Amino acid sequence: MPAGSGVAEGWSASDKFGVVVETAGMSEAELAEYCRKKGVFVEQVRAWRQACESGIAAGVAEGGLALREERKRNRRLQKELQRKERALAEAAALLVLSRKLEAFRTEGEDA
Repeated sequence: MPAGSGVAEGWSASDKFGVVVETAGMSEAELAEYCRKKGVFVEQVRAWRQACESGIAAGVAEGGLALREERKRNRRLQKELQRKERALAEAAALLVLSRKLEAFRTEGEDA
């Protein structure tokens, strides 16, 4: 915890998170004793824990949304790639056929 900081509300987010992690497995009596030693209120620790849980839940929801968007983008790009591959194959086939036709025409003129 911050050295010389008597007011817990002035602590950084990482310090508050450290308290939440330290107190995660404590019983009510242990939590009360810990809070007395650190100079914080039990309610503050509970509020910090709730804020951490809310932040994690929001991050998970946001991550799920981002994943869904990336999957849509991936599907769209796959479809576009397939369309372009088909167009390229068609163009290659037309080129081969046009060359064969040209070769057939020049062969007929030589005879």
